[in-house]
Amino acid sequence: MTVRHRRKAWAALLLAPGALVAASRAHAPASAAPAELAWSVPDPTSLPDGEARRQILRGEELVRHTAALIGPQASDPARRYAGNNLDCQSCHIDGGTRKFGLPLVGAYAAYPVYRARSGKIDTIVERINDCLMRSLNGSPLPAGSADLDAIVAYLQFLSSGRPHGSRTEGQGAGHIAELPRAADPSRGKAVFAAQCAACHGRNGAGQRAADRPGYVVPPLWGADSFNDGAGMARLASAANFIHANMPDGTTWERPVLSVEDAWDVAAYVEAHPRPHKAGVEHDFPDRRGKPVDAPYGPYADGFSAHQHKYGPFAPIRAAAQP
Repeated sequence: MTVRHRRKAWAALLLAPGALVAASRAHAPASAAPAELAWSVPDPTSLPDGEARRQILRGEELVRHTAALIGPQASDPARRYAGNNLDCQSCHIDGGTRKFGLPLVGAYAAYPVYRARSGKIDTIVERINDCLMRSLNGSPLPAGSADLDAIVAYLQFLSSGRPHGSRTEGQGAGHIAELPRAADPSRGKAVFAAQCAACHGRNGAGQRAADRPGYVVPPLWGADSFNDGAGMARLASAANFIHANMPDGTTWERPVLSVEDAWDVAAYVEAHPRPHKAGVEHDFPDRRGKPVDAPYGPYADGFSAHQHKYGPFAPIRAAAQP
C-alpha cells in the first residue's frame, strides 16, 4: 500500500463512527504482556487536506490552548467546560508529544482498559472527561460534541500504527526510586525557591499569558490549579514529573534535580491548598487497588492519611502483602 493510499484509508477510518475502537480491538496483540513500541511522534500537518486533517489539528489546538477554547474565559459561554485556566499541555507537555512529559503519544492505544480509580473498564472518552473534571476542575464534554470528537481524533492520530494494548516507549514520567523516609515539604520549600520560583512564582501562581486566556507557566496550587482528585495531586506522580521535566529545559536524560530534591519539592507543592473534588471518597471502589500515595481516604489499611500523602510508602506496601 502506498503512502497516499494509507492516508486515504486513515481518513476513511477516522470518519466512520465506531470504526476506531473496533479497529484497535481487532489488532490486539496475542501476547498477554503488552509490547513496547519505539518512540515516534506522527506529524498531523503531513496528512492530506480534508475533514480528517482539520479535525485532528483542531484537537491538537484544544490540547495546547484549552483555556482559551473551552475554559472559563472562552468566548462562547456554552463551551466553558474547563473550570480553571490550565491547558491540557500544562501537564501533557508540548501538546502531549514530549517523551516522559506525560505524553499522549500511544495513549489512545491503551483504551478501553480497566482503571482501578473508576473500578470498571473506561473508554478514551471517559478518560478525557476524567481529566476535565480533575486536572481542569471542570465538567465533562458532551458525548458527540465537536470538541470531544476532535480531541479523540488527535489522540488516535498520536497512536497511529499502535495496536490496542501496546505500550509506547517514553510514556508516563519515568520512575524514580522512592525515599526510605517521608518526603519533607520544609526541605522542599528551599528547593522550590532555588529552582522553581523564578518561573512559577514564590506564591506558586504561575505566569499568565499576555495574549490569550491561560498561562505560559501554570499555577501549582490555589484556586486556578488542578484539584485534589487529579493524578498530579499524588506525590509520586508529581515527583516523577518534576524529576523528568523541571525546571524548564530539563530532559529525562539529564535531570537537574536529584531524586531526593524531586520528592521534597513535590511534597512542598502538594502541601498547599487546591480545589476539592466532590466525591473522591468513591474513587477506587476496591480499596486494595488504591495507590499508596492517594492523598485522600478511605484506605484499606490502618496507616495515616499523612503517611499516604508523604510516605514512606514501603511499610504500607509491606503490610498489604499476604
